[in-house]
Amino acid sequence: MTAGRKKGSALFAGYRGLGLYSNHLPHVLRYHKRHQEFYLVTVVGKCFHTYNVKKLGIVAVSNALPEDITCLAADRMLVFTAHGNTVNAFARNKEIVHTYLGHKADVHLLQPFGDHLISVDSDNVLIVWDTQSEEEYTQISFDKTLFVVSAITHPSTYLNKILLGSRQGSLQLWNIKKSKLLYTFTGWGSAVTVLQQAPAVDVIAVGLASGQIIIHNIKYDETLMKFQQDWGPITSISFRTDGHPIMAAGSPLGHIGIWDLEDKKLIVQMRDCHSTAIAGVTFIHGEPLLVTNGSDNAIRIWIFDAPGGVGRLLKSRMGHSAPSTKIKYYGQNGQNILSAGQDGTLQSFSTTHDRFNKSLGHGSFNKKKSKKKSVQYDTMKLPPITTFAAEASRESDWDGIIACHRGYLVSTTWNYRKSSMGAHKLEPERFHKDRALNVHATAVDITSCGNFVVIAVSSGHIDVYNLQSGTHRGQYGTDKAHEGPVRGVAVDGLNQITVSTGADKFVKFWKFKSKELVHTIPLDFSPSSLLLHRESGMLAVALDDFTVIIIDTETRRIIRKYSGHTGKINDMTFSPDGRWLITSSMDCTVRTWDLPSGSLIDCFLLDSAAVSITMSPTGNFLATSHVDELGIYLWSNCTLFNLIPLPPLPSDYEPSAVMLPGACPVEDTDVIEVDAEVEATEYESPEQLENELITLSLLPDSRWKNLLNLDIIKKRNKPKEPPKTAVSAPFFIPTVPGLVPRFAEAPVENLEGQSRVVNLGVLAQKSGFYVHLEDGFSSNNYTSAFRILKGMGPSSIDIELRNLAPEGGGSLIVMQSFLRMIVSILESKVDFDLAIAYLALFLKLHLKLISEEPELMNEATKVMEKLEETWTDVQTMFNQSLCLLTYLKSALL
Repeated sequence: MTAGRKKGSALFAGYRGLGLYSNHLPHVLRYHKRHQEFYLVTVVGKCFHTYNVKKLGIVAVSNALPEDITCLAADRMLVFTAHGNTVNAFARNKEIVHTYLGHKADVHLLQPFGDHLISVDSDNVLIVWDTQSEEEYTQISFDKTLFVVSAITHPSTYLNKILLGSRQGSLQLWNIKKSKLLYTFTGWGSAVTVLQQAPAVDVIAVGLASGQIIIHNIKYDETLMKFQQDWGPITSISFRTDGHPIMAAGSPLGHIGIWDLEDKKLIVQMRDCHSTAIAGVTFIHGEPLLVTNGSDNAIRIWIFDAPGGVGRLLKSRMGHSAPSTKIKYYGQNGQNILSAGQDGTLQSFSTTHDRFNKSLGHGSFNKKKSKKKSVQYDTMKLPPITTFAAEASRESDWDGIIACHRGYLVSTTWNYRKSSMGAHKLEPERFHKDRALNVHATAVDITSCGNFVVIAVSSGHIDVYNLQSGTHRGQYGTDKAHEGPVRGVAVDGLNQITVSTGADKFVKFWKFKSKELVHTIPLDFSPSSLLLHRESGMLAVALDDFTVIIIDTETRRIIRKYSGHTGKINDMTFSPDGRWLITSSMDCTVRTWDLPSGSLIDCFLLDSAAVSITMSPTGNFLATSHVDELGIYLWSNCTLFNLIPLPPLPSDYEPSAVMLPGACPVEDTDVIEVDAEVEATEYESPEQLENELITLSLLPDSRWKNLLNLDIIKKRNKPKEPPKTAVSAPFFIPTVPGLVPRFAEAPVENLEGQSRVVNLGVLAQKSGFYVHLEDGFSSNNYTSAFRILKGMGPSSIDIELRNLAPEGGGSLIVMQSFLRMIVSILESKVDFDLAIAYLALFLKLHLKLISEEPELMNEATKVMEKLEETWTDVQTMFNQSLCLLTYLKSALL
């Protein structure tokens, strides 16, 4: 392990997931008495989310479990979950407070029961737990050949009793307190899938696998009414409680049947409420609102306020129902991520709040005809988007998104502001005569101005279109741009150069306007993708041998080559400043390469490979989408908050696994492994880097830059009015004015015989700087004197240097000592700017006196010689650096 490296990634820390709302487990509704508000709980993989029903905003995300949650239930205080054979109780919608261990098989049913919890596992064992003590109250085993428990409910007003449904179709009523079977209902010849208490006492709705719904009175064992749905087994049942005798039932096809219990008939069919099976339907108590969720990763709230009993969509939260294929940040504020999914939709997810999410819809050849049909039965819909490009600069004027579809030649435009497909479907005219050709669009790019789009085709052609009108503006190359499929295309930030790469192992540079070929770079292996950082001109090309090369588009040379991945490189992204290149691969690693040093600085391993990655324009987040994962995961950039050492990683570095955000238990993952010999400490710059270099001070310019112009500044700032008498000072201890606050000394009483007009003691007093200069003349040590001068302000420095002359109370020896101090500073090459500034002020004040005194002239000559020697060395190094920079900028390397 490299010294000071944190487990996993040193650069990125898991933040949260986006676009995850629901899975195949039914939701749970809870009512908070103090808040007087309903809360909705849904399961997402290994954790559950809590939403307030009023705004459908997320309230809490639970701590994650080691495995996927298989069952969910809740009472007024706790949320119960099951994973494997373990049952947990969560408090405050987040943390585990109870764990129930005792099942030997996977738990698939949970039922809160007062102060107890009932759980049923796949071995047909029912256990009743005491919620607080976590102890078993009782245990009941069932014979699988006779009664396999498939549903459970607690009939209202039935004390200590539960009703169990079975796959054989029969029902059993048990007294849990006595562990006694009270009654057996023969059933209706089909497996029981749902048991739901009706608003009426003694009445239970029984959903069957045959599609039947039985309204049964369990007190008299009488069937009150029967309903039949033709959409398969009943998945969920709920009753309205706002005065309307209405029942809703879900189905595996995503349809919901609304039944009138008085007229005993079907009122309406709500078709395609979800694209997959309905997991749960629940009417909110006392309101005409129906909450539904499904495995299509969607939560929807329907309101029944229209005549005829039809529900309309009131609120919804939905993500992709199939994994993402491509994600990319949209705009420059770093708040929206565009995502294309295998479900064929293009969606935008907000990193700030879910209410800003929106769906741009599903691609279709003819939107008008498609609207007449649902998406599920649309025969004109386009296949999923494989890649897209977006530019927000002209989004208010015309379409700003261009997308390629799997196996299709047509590229579609999309409008972000209108949240819909755009006006154009771009297709080259050369293929109009023969559409049977196996040709499809492979890569796209939009210019930074938002006016043009470049589309690459698998036949080797590259076409340019006007994005506003959809007009074809030409093609690159006389016939084809590449011999073989084009794998990537990009346009620079000034619309001067277009770069393309293809399966013919060439990277080609074209003039954007004239379409002329400018330069060609041969490659050793076929490229798989291409990415251009427009601000820096760095071009990254991923090759089929799992390496990445960096090309400087200005010099058109390969400047970096990175190897280390052991699988196909799926995607690449640059950091906003162009310093890092981040790559993801099918080897399940995400690697960060430092371009200036040419080294690998970070690498971490994931459970599932990242299909697409994108870096925020503000640099605060890295977003990833993964194989078989519906969500988009955000990773915080740790370098924005902490000073993190990033030494190069060795070639044989083995990354450690990192779990996706929100997909692992909260553990101490920030443990730092440090080498026994070397500890990672924060780098502290020495006072002087090298002896041959000069070091400037860290003082602000205002402390030394205006010393020569101090008289002009004082004249300009001279008050126009005479100073007024100060108001009586407060009782606080007075301080002496200056840069460093100091308390004033107590006033000394007037001694006898001392003049009351002139304080001769003050005139005879020597300053600390003057005393240290006198001492330095004999000891040749001027460190303390210079330190005092360095801590003064401009006015104090001016007064001190004026007082060095004999007419100011000084002496020639002290003036010699000052010049020797300057020589010592120049020899040490530290605080070079301060030494020059102090010397300039000294010469301005005392130049005439120095020219008249031989001792001072001798010292001044030494200062001049040392200054010329020091400056000559520095100027030589400056010239060398300038020469090298000029050569690198102008030479054709």
